[in-house]
Amino acid sequence: MRILITGGAGFIGSHLCDRFLTQGHHVVAMDNLSTGNIRNIAHLAGNDRFLFIKHDVTQYIYFKDQLDAVLHLASLPSPVDYLNKPIQTLKVGALGTHNALGLALEKGAKFLLASTSEVYGDPQVHPQPETYWGHVNPVGPRGVYDESKRFAEAMAMAYHRYHGVDTRIARIFNTYGPRMRLDDGRVVPNFVCQALLGEPLTVYDDGSRTRSFCYISDMVEGMIRLLESGETWPINLGNPDEMTVLEFAYRVLEITGSRSEITFVMPQDERTKDDPMTRQPDISKARRLLGWEPTVPLEEGLRHTIEDFESRL
Repeated sequence: MRILITGGAGFIGSHLCDRFLTQGHHVVAMDNLSTGNIRNIAHLAGNDRFLFIKHDVTQYIYFKDQLDAVLHLASLPSPVDYLNKPIQTLKVGALGTHNALGLALEKGAKFLLASTSEVYGDPQVHPQPETYWGHVNPVGPRGVYDESKRFAEAMAMAYHRYHGVDTRIARIFNTYGPRMRLDDGRVVPNFVCQALLGEPLTVYDDGSRTRSFCYISDMVEGMIRLLESGETWPINLGNPDEMTVLEFAYRVLEITGSRSEITFVMPQDERTKDDPMTRQPDISKARRLLGWEPTVPLEEGLRHTIEDFESRL
């Protein structure tokens, strides 16, 4: 197949490029490098089945050759990004999704949307099943990201119903691994960088918020199985093993061997406003329809991630 991946130079996108190439497919990575990095795909230079196109997906997407699948991962998913570029975040979710779907329609290609657990907002149902409609503050600072993805899902389903596009929607929960940005601003890069640099690990409030962490290879496997399935409705992809942020901080200290202390801070900015108190996917649908569930233990995944961070720091 020939597969186009928007956000192909990003964290998850670059790993998908690797996996598809390993399977023998042709891959087109499209990225404007606003949050992606050419370093993530530099090792693919010279591969005659790989093409990189620098392009902003909020602008019309032209590609002359036939495509079999379009995976839309272009996004500004970090609070650092969507708070600094709120309008661009909304444009990627709206115009970018529209353009990517238009390309899939033109080529008769499958379409996969990388959505997010943030469509559930600060959930009042726990764990979160795909049938839950969410609890999102549309006018809060996080709303630009949450609503951009909710709109993208609605757009994908509209193209499916009206135009017959063969769509997939992956609701991605916290994913970690090599190639994450060091300055991503989210909990895994924050804690790992602080531990490796001997700085205090900054835990917001009392650390009782919960998260569940899925290693990148498991996420890639889930997305590929979803693409190959016949399921057009959203499917949660994530690790159901839930832990508090404080527990995660202690895991990072243990694996890094760092002597850093843990400091509890009350956030003074908008990065944690409307921050979900709990986050845990119900993956029973993925287990049933895709035969998928995460297999990489947290300790193993964290060791690979820490090694990668250490080499770049």
